[in-house]
Amino acid sequence: MAAKKPTSKAKSGARKSTARKTSSTRRKPTSRSSVGADKSVQAFRDALDRSVTISRDRIQEVVDDAVKRGRMTRGDANELVSNLIERSRKAREDLLKDLENLLRDARKEVDARMKDVETRVAPTRKRVERAAGRVGRAARDASDGPLARADTLRRRAGVAGSTPIAGYDNLTAPQVKRRLRDLTKADLRKVRTQEKRGKVRKSILDEVEKLLK
Repeated sequence: MAAKKPTSKAKSGARKSTARKTSSTRRKPTSRSSVGADKSVQAFRDALDRSVTISRDRIQEVVDDAVKRGRMTRGDANELVSNLIERSRKAREDLLKDLENLLRDARKEVDARMKDVETRVAPTRKRVERAAGRVGRAARDASDGPLARADTLRRRAGVAGSTPIAGYDNLTAPQVKRRLRDLTKADLRKVRTQEKRGKVRKSILDEVEKLLK
């Protein structure tokens, strides 16, 4: 007897079962810290649900009424109020401790996640900083020649600038030293003053003193 071919319904059921299995295998496992935090929150909620807040005055009114009706003695009433107040205080302290623990665990989880993010981002940030440094150096080196020629033309034309060397703060020590040879002594003294107020690079100051002699 020939085997029966599976019906379309059976095929559909098989595909759904396979899809459910695939979905369950792809599902990311929940971290232990998240599970622990969820349990702590739920435990705190349960504790709040079980707690009942009644003012001491209200408790006193109830037991005073019971004493008046002769349902208990004054001594029993006072003892009951004291016990209820003590239990309420203990329950409040326990709830506060649970809340403190919950907040501490939350802070730890946030700190751990921030450290994880920082660890992942740090390599990218370093690459960006290195790339930015290379771009900045390339731009500075590319502008060095044109700026030096502009300074020379400005001095020949007798046009005074704010500083003897244009773009001074962005130049390296070797770039500054190459330009010092074309300066007058008055300009050299200005450069010396500017350097002492800024980066105080010894090689530049020594070169200035040498040229001033």
